[in-house]
Order: sequence, then C-alpha cells, then structure tokens
Amino acid sequence: MGNLVWHDLGHFIATTASVYAVWSSFFGLYFRKFFWDFVGGTLRDPGGIQPAPGAAVFITLIVKAPIIQIVAMILGIIILAIEVPVPQVKQLAIYRSFVVRIVLLIFQSFFTILIYQGTNASLWSMIALGCYTRAQLLGEVMEEAKENRGSGEKA
Repeated sequence: MGNLVWHDLGHFIATTASVYAVWSSFFGLYFRKFFWDFVGGTLRDPGGIQPAPGAAVFITLIVKAPIIQIVAMILGIIILAIEVPVPQVKQLAIYRSFVVRIVLLIFQSFFTILIYQGTNASLWSMIALGCYTRAQLLGEVMEEAKENRGSGEKA
C-alpha cells in the first residue's frame, strides 16, 4: 500500500467544498436565513423562532443585505481558481502555497457557517483545512510546483 498524499486529498475536498460554497451562497441570496437564529431565540406561535436581539448584526448582514453570501461566494470562486487553475495561475507562487489555501479555507469556513445553506460547505472546508495543514506539517511538495518553480518570465 502506498502513502496517503495529504495535499491531493485536500485538493479534492477543497474543490468540492468550494463548489458547494458557491452554490450555497447563490441559493442563500434567494432564501436568506441566518443559521444560528435559534440560539437565544424566542419561539412564537404565529411566526416560529424569532432571533435574539443580540443577533441583529447578523440579521443585517445576512437577511437584509446579503453581504455574507457575497463574500462566501467570492471566496469560493477564489479557492476554485487556485484549486482548478488555468495554466497562467500554475506559474504563480500562490498556487504552490499551502498556507494561502489554509487561510482562505479558514475564512470560507467562517463565512459559510453563518448562512443556513452553507453548513456542509463549512464542514468540508474544515476537513480540507485539516488535510492541507497535515500536508504542510509533513513537508509535502506538489509535483507541479517543483516543475513550475522559477519558470516565470524574467523582467
């Protein structure tokens, strides 16, 4: 049996999580719901759960103006551009960096957990984050990165 290549596993999981983050953010633009509204909320007979007054900031950023959904969608598109790159992106240092991917996945996980539709995207982003962290700790290097290092045009 071979060794598990952590960054390959992280690549597949991050690609799936980012596609799901973009989809869930798009879906969240039409059906706006704050996922954590049940924490401290009041259950009313006509109307269901009413969010707590402390959640007013999130209600403003998710329900009234879909800022969180738009940020999550942009992050998902950026991660997809890194994970499934065009040949021009493969030559950049951002493509070779696990740290950049880890940081972007942290933010994607944070923003997608806030919207109701993005909970699965958040969980899978955290799993991909763990895979990339493990790859970084083991010192893994992508084969494409070895071939592309220093191949950029000289100014």
